[in-house]
Amino acid sequence: MSGKIIGERFGAPAALFSLKCLAASMLALYVAFSIGLERPYWAFLTSYIVAQPMAGAVISKAVFRAVGTLVGAMFAVAIVPPLVNAPELLALAMASWLALCVFVSLMDRTPRSYMFVLAGYTACLIVFPDVDTPQTIFTVASLRVQEILIGIACGSLVHSVILPGSITTTLLARVEGMLRDAERWSRDAIATEPVAGLDAERRRLAQDVTELHQMSVHLPFDISRLAPRVRTVRALQDQLSMLLPLGAAAEDRLAQLKAAHGGTVPPQVETLIADIRAWLDSPVVDNDSRALLAQALIDRCAAMEPAATPDMGWADMMRLSLYARLATLIAAHRDCRDLHDQMATHSRAAVTPRVAQLLEGRRNRELHRDYASAARGAFSAFVTVTLGCAIWILSGWKDGGTAVMLAGVFLALFAALDNPLAPLKGFMVGTIAASALGALYGYAIMPRLDGFAMLALAYAPALLMLGAMMASPRWAGIALPTLLGLGSPVLLSSNYVSAFGSYINGAVAQIVGIWFAIIMAGLLQSAGVEDAIRRTLRAGWADIANRATLMSPPDVRGWINRMLDRIALLAPRLAATRADSGKPLYDALRDLRTGVAIGELRQLRLDLPIQEGAPLAAVLGGVSRHYRGLDPDGPAQADPALLHDIDSAISDISAHPRLPVRREGVLGLVSLRRNLFPDAHAYRRAMA
Repeated sequence: MSGKIIGERFGAPAALFSLKCLAASMLALYVAFSIGLERPYWAFLTSYIVAQPMAGAVISKAVFRAVGTLVGAMFAVAIVPPLVNAPELLALAMASWLALCVFVSLMDRTPRSYMFVLAGYTACLIVFPDVDTPQTIFTVASLRVQEILIGIACGSLVHSVILPGSITTTLLARVEGMLRDAERWSRDAIATEPVAGLDAERRRLAQDVTELHQMSVHLPFDISRLAPRVRTVRALQDQLSMLLPLGAAAEDRLAQLKAAHGGTVPPQVETLIADIRAWLDSPVVDNDSRALLAQALIDRCAAMEPAATPDMGWADMMRLSLYARLATLIAAHRDCRDLHDQMATHSRAAVTPRVAQLLEGRRNRELHRDYASAARGAFSAFVTVTLGCAIWILSGWKDGGTAVMLAGVFLALFAALDNPLAPLKGFMVGTIAASALGALYGYAIMPRLDGFAMLALAYAPALLMLGAMMASPRWAGIALPTLLGLGSPVLLSSNYVSAFGSYINGAVAQIVGIWFAIIMAGLLQSAGVEDAIRRTLRAGWADIANRATLMSPPDVRGWINRMLDRIALLAPRLAATRADSGKPLYDALRDLRTGVAIGELRQLRLDLPIQEGAPLAAVLGGVSRHYRGLDPDGPAQADPALLHDIDSAISDISAHPRLPVRREGVLGLVSLRRNLFPDAHAYRRAMA
């Protein structure tokens, strides 16, 4: 590891974050001690759980945690009294509640999902340790809520006031980097000579769009008065999403045109490409100048388009498709830059008329929903809690509730992972270390302390180190469980010296709970990454098959957003499991472009009378049948009969009396032909 990386992970930012975490935890602990709360541990630990380097993320997580805690506490208060004399039914109710919350959180797939899963396991935290005293459940629930809210308030206060990090500043810097990456990728995609590394850049752009969506969830909570509106970020996501299919289509048409001319690019095309690449390489800062230059390039593309005529040849179709995609690509990059300016401006007024159009009627980004994975995660949580309660009841172990509680919590926390065993094992290591460290503090150091100030000083070295570790994703999985042990409810109480037996029982219960979670995760959530890959591929194919035959107006941007989200999910999974990870991702990008072409043809079909749209209906039906029959383990090539239908549709549409219909039809059909039959012979009217 280089010195630079170490500096980034454990340098000044990590040190500042750790100091703020220490201040927040000690403030929460002091307040909880001062007002005599039963378990100050929860205030202490919550201040670390909500900690984030950026103030907006801290506040949003605090809000989500507060709502989840309140909902979980209300469920606990409502469910215990009527079922207290039926422990089997109470266990089933708790397991069902946790399963429901896990399912909803896995369907949400945003940072907001934390709120749902927290509502599930908060009820477990309240009910299981105190199930023997149901008459005090309301008191216990109110105390847990108070303790957690104190930790939330102290964490939010410290991280928002002391040198706060702004989501807006981070977001604008990331967007600038994303735009430069996107412009570089488009410039390389349309280069007349192949550029190495394009596939990796495509995957990065898909990841960037997903990251932008995740960051935007925290924007409403940012402390900056200049935070951009979420709708502006959504509009930018849409335009960034358009770049992948447009750039890939232009790259393909340029390669076809080059092959048709003996490996050279026609001079007029080469000049246009050079000017577009120069424009992408040096984006103009001024809105008006940018708009004028972009429009001049778009007009040149339109002027060079060959007319869509009945006797149009394949080479002219390639030119038409190339120029049309280039014009749209230029417009999308211009819109991205305009939206970036809108995000950075102090005014709410649109910086350009085009931005006002783009912000019209914006909605949330469409995400891939994996119902099978969510159901599996919910079922795992249900079975873990149910079986754990059965073992606990039969064994009669007093601290068994703690083990069941932790097993349910861990299954819920890691339900979104394809393989939760790795983080669970990290938690096991951290818990064992925490038990030893907690024993050292509780029974060697703390008996010699006098007063809260000495307690804070004694805790400071360990907390500073653990806080710095939390700033690194690599070590956070060990740091957090170590904090769980260091802030043990037994240690942070007035009678910790005489409660050594309780401390040992609690530590054993924690280890047993994590061990049980590891076993249950291995049995119930071991479907693995390969199954997740298959489900994601099938979902994309089913989406295409359904879209091809719908008779409603197409939602092209919604389709692109979902497919880019799938690509962002596929990339790390494929990289972890396959040596040929590039091909499935290339196929997914091809499917993305196929869906865009289907949307264009479906819209054209809806605009035409039924008889005139019949050739398009035959093509779309064939595409639907092809994708509906694909198998992830051995995807078959498209039926040659579909190629014949596409060529026949090109022949029919290119003879339509209206020029706009001819143009749009040829563009969509040519795209579909190139995506599904990239190695097929050139289109010829006689063959069609």
